[in-house]
Order: sequence, then C-alpha cells, then structure tokens
Amino acid sequence: MLAIGLMSGTSRDGIDAALIETDGEGAVTPVAFHAMAYDDDFRQRLAQACQRAMTMEQPGADPLIAPVEAELTERHVEAVADLLGRSGHIAEDVSVIGFHGHTVAHRPERGWTWQIGDSAALAGGFGIPVVGDLRSADVAAGGQGAPLLPVYHRALAQGLVKPVAVLNLGGVANITFIGSDGTLIAFDTGMASGLIDNWMQTRGQAAYDAGGATAAQGRVDEARLAAMLADPWFDAPPPKSIDREQFSIGAVEGLTLEDGAATLTAFTAAAVARGVDHLPERPAQIYAAGGGRHNATLMAMLAQRTGAQVLSVDGLGWDGDALEAQGFAYMAVRHLKGLPISFPGTTGAPEPMTGGVLFPA
Repeated sequence: MLAIGLMSGTSRDGIDAALIETDGEGAVTPVAFHAMAYDDDFRQRLAQACQRAMTMEQPGADPLIAPVEAELTERHVEAVADLLGRSGHIAEDVSVIGFHGHTVAHRPERGWTWQIGDSAALAGGFGIPVVGDLRSADVAAGGQGAPLLPVYHRALAQGLVKPVAVLNLGGVANITFIGSDGTLIAFDTGMASGLIDNWMQTRGQAAYDAGGATAAQGRVDEARLAAMLADPWFDAPPPKSIDREQFSIGAVEGLTLEDGAATLTAFTAAAVARGVDHLPERPAQIYAAGGGRHNATLMAMLAQRTGAQVLSVDGLGWDGDALEAQGFAYMAVRHLKGLPISFPGTTGAPEPMTGGVLFPA
C-alpha cells in the first residue's frame, strides 16, 4: 500500500515527508520525498517548548507548548499537501500516514515520552487514517521508546553483508546493529548534530557547521572531551536512549568558535565509538544517514575513533535525508497489519510491540 511518513527530528530544522509503497515487511519502494524547513522564529519557539517540557513532571496542558503544537500540526498539514502535489498522487491513493510529531521531552526513566502534534486533526485534514503516538506504549511497558528506525533499517539491509551497522546522525545519534546471525540491537549513542548546531547558532551566527568547516579549523580540547565522556550514561549497556537536552554547550564555554566546534564534533564521534564497544561484533562498515553525514569533519572523526569504514547510506542507493520519514510510513503499515515496530534488543521492551495509536479518517 501507499503510505506517508512524517518526521520532525531533534535537529529542529524542519519536516521530512516521504511517500513509499510497502507491505510493511520486505518490500519497500520509495515514491517521493519533500523537506520543508522551519523558519528561525518557529525553530526558536520549538526549542523553548522542548526546554519547558523537560522541566515538567509529566506531559500536560501548557500555555507555552499548546500554540507551538497547533502550529506544528498546521505545518505538517502543509507538508502532506506539498508532498501529494509533488508526487502526483491524491489523498485517496494513500492508505495511512505515520505521524511522529516532535519530541519535546523524552523521559523513559520517569515512564513517559512526549511527542506533540495533533494526529486527529491531521487525519481529519486529508481523510487518511493516521498512526501517531508511536513511542508511548513501548515506554509504558518498560522500554526506552527509542530508537524505532531499526525495524526499517533491517528491511533495507536484507542484502548487505553482516555484521553491519546503520548510524542515524540527527540531533541525537542512534545506531542499528545487525549481526552475522541476524541479531538486531539498537540504541542511542549520544549527541549527533544537536550540540554542534546549538554552538553555531549561539556563537557562530549560523544554523549549523556546514560541511564541518568550522570544526576542521579548530583543535579538540581533550580534557573537556574526557570530562563530557565521563558521564556514566556512556558506560550503561544498551538498550538506552537519551534526550537532546541531556547535555549542553556549557562544557565548551570559553573556547574559540573553532575549538568549541571541534570538541563537540569529537564528542559525537567518541560517543559513537563508545557505543560500538557495546556491540557483540565489530562491524567493518558503518553506514551513516541523517544530516550529520554531510559533515565531512564528523565523518572523518567517526572513522578514526571507531576503526570502521564510515560511509554514507546514499552509496547503497538509499536516501539518507528521507530515511526517518520513510521509516515512520513503514511502521504505520506494520501497525495496520499488527506487526511489531520495537523489540527487546532495540528498545528494551519486554516483548515485540506493535506500538502506535490509530486515528481513523
């Protein structure tokens, strides 16, 4: 069936919308993809909503977050309309929408995770059933609620030599490992572009470090890097997940723009290397997806610190920008078919779980 997937990621750069044809199992055919960027004003308000949510004991009505959620939903409606127009399809062609929403706080240690976005309004806007709230059931059952993409990575990687790893570099980094015996393990490794973006936005007057050019001109402050890596979270065995707000740029305050960017980029790479140490086999190849794969300095540091060949997923014929959105379309179809999207080895759930809530057309 045709399915749309929507993702507003921890990088807070915009909405990814993908249309795929899939059976929710081994058959996946990308059809169309569209990225809709957030303007600086909305990105800032979204960041404020995330910071507010992290201070709350549990999700609830909030005068700061509510208007951001309403606007976020409107922007997703626009993204779906744009995607349909670009693809040449109409709403009636589409069987389901997988709607991730935007994570404003991820607190599995407290038994909750919070993705804002009105799934019912989205379903009503197009007359297409929506599968939303994809993480909460997993967290309620004792899982981490993340990462969820491994089930899609597994489908795409059927023909690859194992063991292999797929690394998603968004605001937060997560890795999917598929062992030589088919073992599926996944977990967050730490920050990806989140802190680097924060540093550039507050110190460099830029949205991000394009190509890693700023970091390439700096020197890594090894003492500060070691202090950041001393956080006990990195030693905790998987499965595990982390919120983007878990770390801050305060650790590199006082450094030059270039040295701060270099140190934060090394923090991402070193954290991935620590994550690889938790795997039962060391993959010879790590395939990178997400915006971070465009950062040449980060890619070089990843190869240096992991000892693996780090390649872009685009070399496999995958669209590294569309992968997450495609994955949520795939998961929505699996929900309709009663198939699991999270597993003990990926989120720590007690059993394979279907996840998600269906909002009828």
